[in-house]
Amino acid sequence: MKRIFSLLEKTWLGAPIQFAWQKTSGNYLAVTGADYIVKIFDRHGQKRSEINLPGNCVAMDWDKDGDVLAVIAEKSSCIYLWDANTNKTSQLDNGMRDQMSFLLWSKVGSFLAVGTVKGNLLIYNRQTSRKIPVLGKHTKRITCGCWNTENLLALGGEDKMITVSNQEGDTIRQTQVRSEPSNMQFSLMKTDDRTSAAESMISVVLGKKALFLFNLNEPDNPADLEFQQDFGNIVCYNWYGDGRIMIGFSRGHFVVVSTHTGELGQEIFQARNHKDNLTSIAVSQTLNKVATCGDNCIKIQDLVDLKDMYAILSLDEENKGLGTLSWTDDGQLLALSTQRGSLHVFLTKLPILGDACSTRIAYLTSLLEVTVANPIEGELPITVSVDVEPNFVAVGLYHLAVGMNNRAWFYVLGENAVKKLKDMEYLGTVASICLHSDYAAALFEGKVQLHLIESEILDAQEERETRLFPAVDDKCRILCHALTSDFLIYGTDTGVVQYFYIEDWQFVNDYRHPVSVKKIFPDPNGTRLVFIDEKSDGFVYCPVNDTTYEIPDFSPTIKGVLWENWPMDKGVFIAYDDDKVYTYVFHKDTIQGAKVILAGSTKVPFAHKPLLLYNGELTCQTQSGKVNNIYLSTYGFLSNFRDTGPDELRPMLAQNLMLKRFSDAWEMCRILNDEAAWNELARACLHHMEVEFAIRVYRRIGNVGMVMSLEQIKGIEDYNLLAGHLAMFTNDYNLAQDLYLASSCPIAALEMRRDLQHWDSALQLAKRLAPDQIPFISKEYAIQLEFAGDYVNALAHYEKGITGDNKEHDEACLAGVAQMSIRMGDIRRGVNQALKHPSRVLKRDCGAILENMKQFSEAAQLYEKGLYYDKAASVYIRSKNWAKVGDLLPHVSSPKIHLQYAKAKEADGRYKEAVVAYENAKQWQSVIRIYLDHLNNPEKAVSIVRETQSPDGAKMVARFFLQLGDYGSAIQFLVMSKCNNEAFTLAQQHNKMEIYADIIGSEDTTNEDYQSIALYFEGEKRYLQAGKFFLLCGQYSRALKHFLKCPSSEDNVAIEMAIETVGQAKDELLTNQLIDHLLGENDGMPKIHVKNGDHMKGARMLIRVANNISKFPSHIVPILTSTVIECHRAGLKNSAFSFAAMLMRPEYRSKIDAKYKKKIEGMVRRPDTSEIEEATTPCPFCKFLLPECELLCPGCKNSIPYCIATGRHMLKDDWTVCPHCDFPALYSELKIMLNTESTCPMCSERLNAAQLKKISDCTQFLRTEEEL
Repeated sequence: MKRIFSLLEKTWLGAPIQFAWQKTSGNYLAVTGADYIVKIFDRHGQKRSEINLPGNCVAMDWDKDGDVLAVIAEKSSCIYLWDANTNKTSQLDNGMRDQMSFLLWSKVGSFLAVGTVKGNLLIYNRQTSRKIPVLGKHTKRITCGCWNTENLLALGGEDKMITVSNQEGDTIRQTQVRSEPSNMQFSLMKTDDRTSAAESMISVVLGKKALFLFNLNEPDNPADLEFQQDFGNIVCYNWYGDGRIMIGFSRGHFVVVSTHTGELGQEIFQARNHKDNLTSIAVSQTLNKVATCGDNCIKIQDLVDLKDMYAILSLDEENKGLGTLSWTDDGQLLALSTQRGSLHVFLTKLPILGDACSTRIAYLTSLLEVTVANPIEGELPITVSVDVEPNFVAVGLYHLAVGMNNRAWFYVLGENAVKKLKDMEYLGTVASICLHSDYAAALFEGKVQLHLIESEILDAQEERETRLFPAVDDKCRILCHALTSDFLIYGTDTGVVQYFYIEDWQFVNDYRHPVSVKKIFPDPNGTRLVFIDEKSDGFVYCPVNDTTYEIPDFSPTIKGVLWENWPMDKGVFIAYDDDKVYTYVFHKDTIQGAKVILAGSTKVPFAHKPLLLYNGELTCQTQSGKVNNIYLSTYGFLSNFRDTGPDELRPMLAQNLMLKRFSDAWEMCRILNDEAAWNELARACLHHMEVEFAIRVYRRIGNVGMVMSLEQIKGIEDYNLLAGHLAMFTNDYNLAQDLYLASSCPIAALEMRRDLQHWDSALQLAKRLAPDQIPFISKEYAIQLEFAGDYVNALAHYEKGITGDNKEHDEACLAGVAQMSIRMGDIRRGVNQALKHPSRVLKRDCGAILENMKQFSEAAQLYEKGLYYDKAASVYIRSKNWAKVGDLLPHVSSPKIHLQYAKAKEADGRYKEAVVAYENAKQWQSVIRIYLDHLNNPEKAVSIVRETQSPDGAKMVARFFLQLGDYGSAIQFLVMSKCNNEAFTLAQQHNKMEIYADIIGSEDTTNEDYQSIALYFEGEKRYLQAGKFFLLCGQYSRALKHFLKCPSSEDNVAIEMAIETVGQAKDELLTNQLIDHLLGENDGMPKIHVKNGDHMKGARMLIRVANNISKFPSHIVPILTSTVIECHRAGLKNSAFSFAAMLMRPEYRSKIDAKYKKKIEGMVRRPDTSEIEEATTPCPFCKFLLPECELLCPGCKNSIPYCIATGRHMLKDDWTVCPHCDFPALYSELKIMLNTESTCPMCSERLNAAQLKKISDCTQFLRTEEEL
């Protein structure tokens, strides 16, 4: 709020004054004091006229239009009438002799009511000049009154009477009140559910203490509202809003009560606005504000929320107190009288007049002051004082224009000063004006006048100085216009938008819209234009290609449009109304073509008019004559987004993408580090055809495929072709097709549809673009239709696909024809086609279709023709055509088919054919069964069982032999069939345990079975066999016990088995027991070689064991002890010494048997290293001479078999084998052994020298592992 002037007339000082604002326009203020003069001032404080009175002014009032001011004064019977239009005063005689005390104009008519001190009334009709005197309306002075909208006049007087009269002066209501009335007002009557159409409620202050409410419709039911005595007297009150009354009290209190029927008199708000006193209240319905004064200050509050204090104005110089407040009707000015006789006028609301050119703005900062500023460039504001209160303001690059009515004043804007250039009159009242660097264009009464601002700056032809639009012959009215750096643009009531090129001084473009164009808003360059038509729809018009784009979600309340002035945000504009600003973006280059999108909206404060938009910052003009900057919500990312969390960054990213700010979006994606955000940025780049940036994004996220694809197309200059590729990349295939077809390469649409397998679309395109491709597309389409089960159309397309000159393609189509014919029931055609076709696969596929259709004969025929014998045989079997099955069997590999055939032949009693088929089917159990049950060929059955190891077959053979009484064979096959318990029982019953034992010993059998056999042999006192099976079941102690019990005839084998037993047992006690037995410690009988006195052989064997001593970790000391003793006896002194020295190691020394310890220590102390050389004999493989006890040939690296009689390696010319166990032996040595022994040293079977055969060719025994 700003004080614009004060009136301090000397003649007024010391006494209160009266004043009254001109109604409606508020251009004049009438003021009078104690000087008998009514002075009339304009709204700038300049005195325009005065009315001299014969005495003090009693009352004055303006008529409803503000044309006439009526004044009455003391000592006069005349009414003074001042005409604001003519500035003349006239007098009207009231025709009554008594003094006038009251004067009031009607709200809606030209009636003036005048009351007198004697209660008489005069009603004057200014329109007809008729005066109606009414005598005796009241009995005493008329003090107050009011008109309503139906021209009813309510009056109050000192006679405590309220009367209601019509415009003729007839009394229609009257009522008596308890105190003297004052401050009478009419208002609408409020009820809970409706509002009365006419003003029927009269409110009046009674005795300055109570508020009396009198309803004309309910005269018998008045209301009397009383208030707290502490509030003091009622100073004034006002109706406002929805039936509310605001009441001010002398002691500073301020109360709001309701007049609704259900809550009449209920207090809604109360505050003590002023500490000491309150002198006046004024309500402005236009501003929706209330002003109160008292305590040397004015307080202004919002009527919506009275707690909201809008402004406080202090008047410290007014020490005598304040008087009355009054607003102009438009709420622009607030006047305050004081007790000392001064008057102050405050500007509460400026007309919001402003304009912008580029980043320069001009706006009204006072009634006679315009400020020019450039906030973007940082220029200091320049204040321009103007001669008149302007109705319009315009600013250009170098000029400022202000004006009112039909006149405009032009100013030159210098760097630091402003110079008035000229004023100009136009042919009509100017609605708006626009400025160019050299020209001005004024719109008035449907015309635009374009003229030079400074005519001397151009040496132009006279016709270029000014021009009036439209031309005389153009029957249209211009409704709006704009000037850019190059063009005058205007819109007409016929819907035409014209572009006039100033440089060439001619029209260059026009656009015809279906309805009239109300407003136009070009962008700074004039290359785009927003216009609003009479339907309040908004459009963006591009004159370059003469196209328009409708603005979506365009509010019908839009007042104006501003384009973004930041150079990087081309295409951004805002549309604004009283409440919101809507941000739009015109995207010129997208894959979907140019379009306008709504980016968002921003709520703007009350009474803010946007002037300039720059980088999301909106500069607005306010009612207070200032500018206020607000940031659009769609530019939230302009804050420091680097400190923002992910949840806030994502909406900011979306804003950036809508505004095409890809660099900022890149930074946000980098902070988010989220693949979804990168992909969103990449898709936006594709949408806006920013190929280079899209490549950069896809390279950042590692999408190699997209990078390569975009690299291939980035150089394409054809807009539609490039957009088509990008639309395809975004999966918008229909759009891509449209773009391809509009491009220079329409065939790309066909290629895309083929790649996508959209065959229907591809066919349609091929008819237009590439008819030669129809057969190939038809084939692919037919394949798809076949897969979908649409065989009818598939057949049709296969037939269309046949070219006649492409063999491979035609064969595929013919194959399709064959298959579809069969599926549709034309079997003959399909089969014939398939038989003629060279493809085996086709025959198989057609056969499968026919098989499913149960057309077995044709199916088998095709299978057979296609060499699918298994399938053919299977189908023949289903049709019981056994003859054809038999013909095909040699070619059939499927066991299942052979089995089916075999079963059929067996059922027919043709067992030989059945058994062959069973063999082919690998059904060995059935083969064995037929050989045993039907063909009586047990040898063949046994052979098959041995070959296949079939447990079920073995069981059948076992039963067969059991029936024949061949228990040994039966046991063998029972074991083979895993029926060990039955075999054991059978062996026990028929004394065939040896056979069972031999068989079971070679099988992978459980310990329980081995133990059963061992216990059987133990009971039979057959110790060797019992020991073997105790060894197999892991009972080493019992096994060794039985081996050592064996008779001498089995001694060799028993000893070998005993050694193996202690080796497996790894039990020192058992080892010592065996050693003692071998050395004769237990029974005094040395064993084998030692027994035979052949200590050399015994020593050599022990050396072999000792050399592998690591395999007997638990028996190292006993074995080494025996080796030392035997080597010493055999004369192998050096070996004895070596093993003795080994025994002397600390870890073994303490464990040596006491009876050998001294002897061994003596060998070590007095060593004898003499050694009998071991005889050498040739290797049977390579004849290399090596020691006779060495088993690995150094020459050929082969392991040589060893003799079971001596332990030496075998000799090629001295070879024999045990006829029972096939183990090799030196013929000469085994023969010598059999002179004293009667069993084989390996298998313990009875053996004599006569059974030995010397083998001259031992090659079969010398095959290496590789050869095997």
